[in-house]
Amino acid sequence: MNGELRIHMRHLRAANMCNREPRRWFAAHGFSWSDFIKNGIPAETITATGDPLALIVVEAAKREQGDVER
Repeated sequence: MNGELRIHMRHLRAANMCNREPRRWFAAHGFSWSDFIKNGIPAETITATGDPLALIVVEAAKREQGDVER
């Protein structure tokens, strides 16, 4: 992988997540939803929460990058 892996909306969609729950999740963890929409969020940041759903989204991003097997 080249550079920092960032999570974007397309990764939430690839993990079959809608907008409502992730917005709540971002607020609960003190992350800016609007900044996420504009710039994405580092995978390391959401992985650090230890939340299983966050890990699913990171795996979707890694699959997109070709870093894990499907």
